[in-house]
Amino acid sequence: MRPMPTTLFLMLAASLATPALAQEADIARFALEKTDSGFVRLDRKTGALTLCQEKGGDLTCRMAADERAAYEEDLSRLEKRVETLEQKLVAGRPLASGEPLPSEEEVERSIGIMERFMRSFFGLVQEFKQQEDGATPNKT
Repeated sequence: MRPMPTTLFLMLAASLATPALAQEADIARFALEKTDSGFVRLDRKTGALTLCQEKGGDLTCRMAADERAAYEEDLSRLEKRVETLEQKLVAGRPLASGEPLPSEEEVERSIGIMERFMRSFFGLVQEFKQQEDGATPNKT
């Protein structure tokens, strides 16, 4: 059997350790407090409280009614936003401004204008160089 390269070994070890680190972070994120009817779970990151009950050895947590309503409202808002973005994408409009993309003719016209501008500009630069060198410009 060939020895495993060090880099491959480290990558394998890191990938195996990642789920454990994620679980540790999740454990530190939540706090459980026992109540008369079950448990209350505090999400230390968001401050949300969730009611939990033990059934058949499993701990089942459910969102409170007001949390569920806020969740549904947020989900609905995001679904509408995604739908709007998808419609803009299908219509070929840029997502930021709502203006349609320029036609091929407009793009070609703009390139032509820029080309004429650049030729004139570099022509002037060439004339200034010739003047600095003491030569007279080649004008007809």
